[in-house]
Amino acid sequence: MTFTSTQSYVATKDLTVAVNAAVTLQRPLLVKGEPGTGKTELARQVAASLGMELIEWHVKSTTKAQQGLYEYDAVSRLRDSQLGDARVHDVANYIRKGKLWQAFAAPARVVLLIDEVDKADIEFPNDLLQELDRMEFHVYETGQTVRALHRPVVIITSNNEKELPDAFLRRCFFHYIRFPDPETLRAIVSLHFPQIKEALLTTALTQFYDIRETPGLKKKPSTSEVLDWLKLLLAEDLSPEDLRGDAKSALPKLHGALLKTEQDVQLFERLAFLSRSTR
Repeated sequence: MTFTSTQSYVATKDLTVAVNAAVTLQRPLLVKGEPGTGKTELARQVAASLGMELIEWHVKSTTKAQQGLYEYDAVSRLRDSQLGDARVHDVANYIRKGKLWQAFAAPARVVLLIDEVDKADIEFPNDLLQELDRMEFHVYETGQTVRALHRPVVIITSNNEKELPDAFLRRCFFHYIRFPDPETLRAIVSLHFPQIKEALLTTALTQFYDIRETPGLKKKPSTSEVLDWLKLLLAEDLSPEDLRGDAKSALPKLHGALLKTEQDVQLFERLAFLSRSTR
């Protein structure tokens, strides 16, 4: 089985090569790129394309690597012991399986998404090295060793919020999702809005790329944001004439879908003022 573009996801050639290489090498695929470029969605589409179950582990700033293996609920066991509950005699009753354990124990091969690994503490990736290498871990409370029945396809995403350890990087196959060029973005839009008129699409994408290339922009709009914008344009039944004009001379129609900081809105307001004052 090989991964290719799906009916709802456009995968560039270099991305399909990266996914299939990681699957062949049985290495975690580390995917970086701007927020909104489809990193998380990639894991879902890989699972769909390969016919595998998807297990998602969304990492937060407080997430510890141990939580991916299991958690021992000592508080509940203490409470049950005070109440005389018979469950207290079997410590396994107080072990909660984490996402890695679920992936290791799955009866068939699965896709395991470790999403936004860079949000966690810097030691988080290092704490998973052995488990991802050996595909096993030890449960100290029960004395058992959990081994993967099938090596999962591991996809790890990062928004580059912090550097990842070299030892971790060495164990991954790496791919950076570049922002799509106009041809690829047009194909992505066509998947989501097959009925969009060519004139509106051409005008909207021209203005969108003008906005992205504006010097001084704090947050460039992403793929997901241009899809939201186009959805609004279609809902409002706007025409190409409603959008035409230099993107630097005025705020775009329904700009809240594209510009997400007050600094960027103020930037366009200043550009509009300068444009009017030089006429």
